[in-house]
Amino acid sequence: MKGIRMQGGIPLQGKVRIQGSKNAVLPILAATLLTNEVSYIQNCPRIADVHCFVHLLRELGCLVHWQEKGIRVQPGENEELPCERAEARRMQGEAITGMRSSLCLLGALLGRCGYVTMEHPGGCIIGERPIDLHIRALQQMGVEFREEEGLLSAQVKDGKMHGAEITLEFPSVGATENILLAAVKADGDTRILGAAREPEVTALCEFLTACGAQIEGIGETELLVHGDRPLHGTQFTVPADRIVAGTYLFACIGCGGSTLLTEAPWEQMEVVTFVAEKMGAQCIASEEGLFVQCSKRPQAIPHLRTGPYPEFPTDLQSVAMAVLTRAEGCSCIEENIFENRFRIAEPLKGMGAEIVLKDGRHAVITGVEHLRGSRMEACELRGGAALVLAGLAAEGESFVTGQHFIERGYENICRDLRELGARIISV
Repeated sequence: MKGIRMQGGIPLQGKVRIQGSKNAVLPILAATLLTNEVSYIQNCPRIADVHCFVHLLRELGCLVHWQEKGIRVQPGENEELPCERAEARRMQGEAITGMRSSLCLLGALLGRCGYVTMEHPGGCIIGERPIDLHIRALQQMGVEFREEEGLLSAQVKDGKMHGAEITLEFPSVGATENILLAAVKADGDTRILGAAREPEVTALCEFLTACGAQIEGIGETELLVHGDRPLHGTQFTVPADRIVAGTYLFACIGCGGSTLLTEAPWEQMEVVTFVAEKMGAQCIASEEGLFVQCSKRPQAIPHLRTGPYPEFPTDLQSVAMAVLTRAEGCSCIEENIFENRFRIAEPLKGMGAEIVLKDGRHAVITGVEHLRGSRMEACELRGGAALVLAGLAAEGESFVTGQHFIERGYENICRDLRELGARIISV
């Protein structure tokens, strides 16, 4: 069975380059649909989710080519996309079924075509992830929704979306991005109150402004979008992936050693490096990236709480848990974003970890001196990476199946960790 085999107990040494951001590039690729001109997206990570998204864009009629340093997207060169021809609307619906991240096409296709049909994006293994925030916001902009036989259809009333003042009850990244993608093509101004502040939202805003959009308040909780400005193609560089950087940072803490994470976006990782230093690591930021050193057993964190940016990211909660299983003392993790992020607790306990789950939102971890190697199954992206980290920190050999989940967000986790001296291979 395909999986990742590793020999644990080896300190990490060396340097590794951090790839482009998965969570930033997908909505940016969706945004290329809003122009008729070519865009060149540099530093695009070669991960499974991006390859799937490229397929979606091609199904929608775009010409998409991988080049040496990124992706060239040509939406149609003043010709209609299939989604703009009434007789082909169903095709476009079928083209975007089966992939959760296709949800960020919702705002972009409404902005370009005024109509979209897609598979209803239900829950996933880490939580329900409802889309009610997306729907209510777009309804305020003049979009009508209909659900039939598992398909979600959306159509702009009266042929054109209009600006609105939208208050998000939770700073949802996906909802904020969909509103932005729709608002830049809507008539009038759209004000978003309670917007997500994640760096990936900022990257989307910067891409849209590079295309000619006018957005005020970038990086803040209140955004003002001046709609219906002419948009053009552009060249844009995707920022480095703060979650991949955080993964390798925690790998160094779990295994010990010293690593240089070149091009790591340390300015986006303030709370992560704060937690790392509380665990006993030394973190030094420079123009080259982020240097991490940890020469002793990790220290416990009495209370680690996830939350929207700039709080500790839920996408790094699992890898933090894997490291805290070996920490001196007792740690508590409070998960506030996804209700099912603790699925890796059972395989970790199979390695000798002491973890007690409470009310689905809290995990109490009593650190043990040693984990033992084990065979484990990855069931989702970040949890799979966490199991790899646990195997690297354990005594003996470990084997992690479900590698395809990990490949959704990491270009080549085995290659990267080997560059740091780990004994790890995909088999």
